Amino acid sequence: MQENHTTPCIHCPTCGKPVACSAQEKWKPFCCERCKLIDLGDWLDEKQRIPGGHVSPDHDGIE
Repeated sequence: MQENHTTPCIHCPTCGKPVACSAQEKWKPFCCERCKLIDLGDWLDEKQRIPGGHVSPDHDGIE
């Protein structure tokens, strides 16, 4: 019987645990669903954001 050993190649962005680089990793780049949902919550609470210029509330994006 052959065992499948995968080497961790990244770390979970939420908790820092090692995550294997394999197609079988369901939550990659996260280690589990919990870490994925924590990260999603941070984005929804606007704790994380992509830098950019300020957009005024009356700007509809159409020029």
